[in-house]
Amino acid sequence: MIKALAHVCFTVSDLEASIAFYQETLGLTHAFDFVNDEGKRYGVYLHMGGRSFLEMFQGEPAERAEKQSYAHLCLEVDDVAATVEDLRGKGIEVKDAVLGGDQSWQAWLADPDGNPIELHGYTAESMQGPWVK
Repeated sequence: MIKALAHVCFTVSDLEASIAFYQETLGLTHAFDFVNDEGKRYGVYLHMGGRSFLEMFQGEPAERAEKQSYAHLCLEVDDVAATVEDLRGKGIEVKDAVLGGDQSWQAWLADPDGNPIELHGYTAESMQGPWVK
């Protein structure tokens, strides 16, 4: 019935800054824009790999709530430690990589609106192993 995660959608306070962060800093690829009748871009689709996309629209995000349902966006990367060093070289604040309780590597950063992002790398011992061969 469900094949995959198709996209995640964010309302962002500064669309251009968010596009620069996700596209130029994290390496997502531009797919297409949403444009109004006056020709102004108000949203975008960025390709995350496979059949997955990040969708973003210009708007006023709600204040982060302590017990909100959204916790973080997790992005699988080739090599967590190398990605951390690459991002730090671009001036991005990223926490050190650690082995999580699921036996997968993780490191944390945030986007321009403060949304937490987990960089994720599977290991041979990852609990997700049966599903991510």
